[in-house]
Amino acid sequence: MHISPFVAGLPKVELHLHIEGTLEPELKFALAERNGIALAHDTVDQVRASYDFDDLSSFLDSYYDGMNVLRTAEDFHDLAMAYLTRAASQNVRYAEMFFDPQAHTCRGIPFDVVIQGLRRAQLEAEQNLGVRSGLIMCFLRDFQPEYAMATLLESLPYRAWILGVGLDSDETGNPPGAFAEVFARARQEGYLLTMHCDVDIAGSIEHIRQVVEDIGAARIDHGTNVVENPALVQTLVDRGIGLTSCPISNTWISEGSKIDVVKDLVGRGVKVCINSDDPAYFGGYIAENLQLVADEGGVDEAFLALLCRNAVDISWAPLDLKAQLRAEIDEYLAGAR
Repeated sequence: MHISPFVAGLPKVELHLHIEGTLEPELKFALAERNGIALAHDTVDQVRASYDFDDLSSFLDSYYDGMNVLRTAEDFHDLAMAYLTRAASQNVRYAEMFFDPQAHTCRGIPFDVVIQGLRRAQLEAEQNLGVRSGLIMCFLRDFQPEYAMATLLESLPYRAWILGVGLDSDETGNPPGAFAEVFARARQEGYLLTMHCDVDIAGSIEHIRQVVEDIGAARIDHGTNVVENPALVQTLVDRGIGLTSCPISNTWISEGSKIDVVKDLVGRGVKVCINSDDPAYFGGYIAENLQLVADEGGVDEAFLALLCRNAVDISWAPLDLKAQLRAEIDEYLAGAR
C-alpha cells in the first residue's frame, strides 16, 4: 500500500495494539532459534501463507501459537522494541500497548519475566526513539474470571508500570459482565478500564451496554456495532467514551473495514480513533490503517487529523503530553494546507 506524504508525516497516537500481535515471522524464527524451538513451518513465506483468517477464532489459533517462542525477558524486550521502532518510523508519538500475561503464565512464563522485558523496551524507546508508551494488561475472557482476578493481584507490585486493564480474546459466550467483579477491583486499585467489544458478534449491543452501564469502562476497543443503537451512541457521546477502531483487521475477521461506520459515528460526535490491532498478522501498521481510511473513505486531511486528535483525547497519556500532541497535530495540519 502506498502511504501518502500527509499520512506518513501525521503525528500519531496508537491505543489498540496487542504487543504479541506484532510478532513478525522473521522475529518468530529468530526467537525460535534462540530458544531451541522447532516451528511447524520452514520459511517466513510459509508462515505468512498460513495467515488465512475468516473469523476471530481462526485468527486466535495462529495468534496463540506464535506466542510459544516468547520465553525470556529478552524475548519480550525484542518484541516490544521491534514494534516501537516500526512505530517511530511511522511517526507514532505515543502508544498504549496491550499485553496478555495469562497467555504466558499459563505456559509457565512468570509475570515478572513478561513485564520486565516490556518495561525495558519502553524506557529504551522513549530515550532513543522519542516514542512514549504505556502498558494495558488484558485478561483473556475465555479463561475463568477467577484466573483474571489472580492475575490482577499478581500485577499489583508493578502497578506503577501499568496504566489500566482490558479484556480480549474470544468474546463468543464470554460477555463482559462475567468479569464485573475483576474490573471493579481493578478500579479500586487505580487502574483505568477498557474492554474489547468485537465487531459483528452475537449479542454485540448487549455486550457494549454491559461495558458502558455495568462496568463503566472509559473506552471500548472496536465497538462500532454501537451504531445499531442510537440511544447507546448518544450515551457514548455524553460520557466521552471513545472507540478504538482497526479497519484492516476488520476486513480479515468481519464484513469489510467498517470505515463507513467510523465516519457515521464521528459525524454523531463519538470519538473514534484508528489503530492497527495485530499488525504482523493482518498486514498493516497504523499508517496503513489511516491510509485505508483515506483511500476507501474518501476523507480529507482534516478528517484524518481529527481521528488522530480523537486518539489523543481518549488516551491515558499525561495531560502535558496530550497538550503537546494536540499542538503537533494542529501545526502539522495547518502546514499541510
